[in-house]
Amino acid sequence: MNCKKEKLTNKEFAIELEKRTKRFAINIINLSFKLKTNAAGKVICYRLIKAGTSIGANYREANRSVSQADFKNKISICTKEAAETQYWIELIMESELIPVEQMKKLYEESGELLALFSQIFKTCKTNH
Repeated sequence: MNCKKEKLTNKEFAIELEKRTKRFAINIINLSFKLKTNAAGKVICYRLIKAGTSIGANYREANRSVSQADFKNKISICTKEAAETQYWIELIMESELIPVEQMKKLYEESGELLALFSQIFKTCKTNH
């Protein structure tokens, strides 16, 4: 097995990140079925789904943007939505609506996505 990671082209990276954000959105939707239907659960569920699925939708739009400014704006939205998603996941964990162990992977992925989009946005700012 080759342990060396191959460097992806920008297009390959974009395709892989679109797939990754879509998988993340699906995991968010699946998580929503585990939330209780009390008042807190309903509100958090709605906000989590809204923010968590928005990341991939906005990234897909960014990859089809008509200008650098449009791309940068969509990446900014991805970053904000990733941060908001992480916030809702933290609330679920800290309020023990769902056991922390069941949330761990989703929380880690939200952090990785936030870091990725923050870096992409930072790169956009320095290249323009």
